[in-house]
Amino acid sequence: MDYNALGASKKGSKIPRHKEHNAPGTDKNPFGKRPSKEELIARLKAKTEKSSK
Repeated sequence: MDYNALGASKKGSKIPRHKEHNAPGTDKNPFGKRPSKEELIARLKAKTEKSSK
């Protein structure tokens, strides 16, 4: 088989087909604004209390 005639394999496109609604750098999720661990735990506890009722 003549592998020279095949040529190089095509690289895949790493660009997503659409943009996420909560992607970093958007209005809903700006860069550098990450919630602290305490805020996250408080939000999760509130959610579990709400769902357990």
